[in-house]
Amino acid sequence: MKSRALKIAALSAALASTATLLTACAPIVPMEAAENANDPACANVIVRLPEVVAGEERRYTNAQATGAWGDGAVQLVCGVEPTGPTTDTCVNVNGVDWVIDESAAPIYRFEPYGRSPGLAVYVDSDQVSGTETAVDLGAVVQQLPQERQCTTLSDTFDVPGAQQ
Repeated sequence: MKSRALKIAALSAALASTATLLTACAPIVPMEAAENANDPACANVIVRLPEVVAGEERRYTNAQATGAWGDGAVQLVCGVEPTGPTTDTCVNVNGVDWVIDESAAPIYRFEPYGRSPGLAVYVDSDQVSGTETAVDLGAVVQQLPQERQCTTLSDTFDVPGAQQ
């Protein structure tokens, strides 16, 4: 009986160390903190980030007020300088205005417009959907105070079943 208990304890320890090693293999995503990353509103956002965005699992980052999902598919930086009036596309997804910068396609920069501090989300459209990313991050973005709204929206999407 004692021998069986020792075997179970040894097997449990081996499994725990293997799980630790496998977790350690997932590299940290290198990112840079934004100038205003220490804004308390960013902390409020970061602690609420979802574990999954656009079907991708959350990854650890090495910078304050940042988040990442998948293999570079989605990266979030809080504390950026908010964009002022722009001619870039603005869409409303479940009550959040998103300005979309398409200049580096297939990497798109999504910014919730009129919110402070500013937040930028980089989406690799070869890997994930920008709309799905906006839906998954909408509840978190709503933690940031909204000071302005887009005056002209190209599209408005209300996704059924999504949190608002």
